[in-house]
Amino acid sequence: MGMKLSQFEYTLPENLLAEFPSEHRDEAKLMVINRKDGSIEHKIFKDVINYFDEKDVMVFNNTKVFPARLYGNKEKTGAKIEVFLLRELNPETRLWDVLVDPARKIRIGNKLYFGEDESLVAEVIDNTTNRGRTLRFLYDGSYQDFRAKLTELGQTPLPKYITRDVVPEDAERYQTIYAKEEGAVAAPTAGLHFSKHLLKRLEIKGIDFAEVTLHIGLGTFSPVEVEDLSKHKMDSEQIKVDEKATSIINNAKSEKRKICAVGTTVMRTIESTVSSNRRLNEFTGWTNKFIFPPYDFKIANCMITNFHMPKSTLLMMVSAFAGHELMEKAYKEAIEENYKFYSYGDAMLII
Repeated sequence: MGMKLSQFEYTLPENLLAEFPSEHRDEAKLMVINRKDGSIEHKIFKDVINYFDEKDVMVFNNTKVFPARLYGNKEKTGAKIEVFLLRELNPETRLWDVLVDPARKIRIGNKLYFGEDESLVAEVIDNTTNRGRTLRFLYDGSYQDFRAKLTELGQTPLPKYITRDVVPEDAERYQTIYAKEEGAVAAPTAGLHFSKHLLKRLEIKGIDFAEVTLHIGLGTFSPVEVEDLSKHKMDSEQIKVDEKATSIINNAKSEKRKICAVGTTVMRTIESTVSSNRRLNEFTGWTNKFIFPPYDFKIANCMITNFHMPKSTLLMMVSAFAGHELMEKAYKEAIEENYKFYSYGDAMLII
């Protein structure tokens, strides 16, 4: 029997949950953890540049968050219903997997109306889970127009634990500056700390960048509920690793450079498509890989990540990478030093 769920419990003081991001992206706090000597340093995020040399590689997740949270009204009763778009099932038929809240009264055949002019309508055509539904959107217009309408009516899907209302700045700040491939319902938060200026400085220093894609689903916030971690099932998420990324990363590996996974999603993506000789393979498809201690990492030898929720799969992965005891010590110190936690919080570099 390996590690147990209860070993990933800790108590976070409420005031350390970041409700807003730091004023400037690259000026969040940065905790630097050295796995060799167990040392912990306290820096500012933009200091990250000092830990990398020419030809080292940073691997980014270029997924783009779409405004997945919609508010509609149920036909006849006019009740307000939150609809959270999870994934598009079919662009042709405009079928989507969604979560509805409150779910009790949303039955097959119901219609929901969106927008002040009610120009967007959806019909419930299936129940998938107690809150899950399949909706068919009815909209007169091209697919482009339909997607533009969803974007116009949707809100930035901040995680539920951020209890304040969404503000206009969230549309920009809950998105990495290198986001390209639309499809995530949560941001790859380690990447939120990179500013245009910092990327430019890294580039001038000769750091290479590789991009992979993992479209983050809501499963990223699902707490683990089984004490025996080997029994936990991850939600599947779509990933893509192209030829360009594999050649940059495999090259750096041959030359024994630093390969830094920017975020747990990057780590999962690259670990999901490794060949038996520990090289990265091209791949487009799905992953439900769950990384928890003990785990042998094949590609990245350093990582950047935020501070994660107790009992989360993210905390487990980071513990597998840095070592459980060192992680416990780091989290204790982060709380003492008033680091901000979760999606909009501060960062950690593990080398």
